Amino acid sequence: MTLHLPARRANKYGAQATTLDGIRFDSKKEARRYAELLLLQRAGEIRDLERQVEFPLLTTHHRGAEVHRVGSYFADFQYREGPTGILRIEDAKSPATAKNPLYRLKRKMVMLAYSVEIIEV
Repeated sequence: MTLHLPARRANKYGAQATTLDGIRFDSKKEARRYAELLLLQRAGEIRDLERQVEFPLLTTHHRGAEVHRVGSYFADFQYREGPTGILRIEDAKSPATAKNPLYRLKRKMVMLAYSVEIIEV
């Protein structure tokens, strides 16, 4: 018996998966930004760099305080900026991806629920 795995689907926005330092990125743009952020971290401009940070999307039932998880939003990068320690969250998005209605909704939900700004680079 031979096992056949389905071919990997092409990205609907044309992004090409890229590997950098043994880490797989969904796009060349995301890999380039990671390399830039690593340089900034080595220079002391930023700290606590993290990739693929999950933000649970939660809602409450209308008749009580019961909380339900309805999904997740994964930010490409999160870090603290220089001496101020301000939290920065970034997503490397193409203009086409940034217009996706589901992405826009999730992004807005995270910004409101977590009181953060998501910067698109």
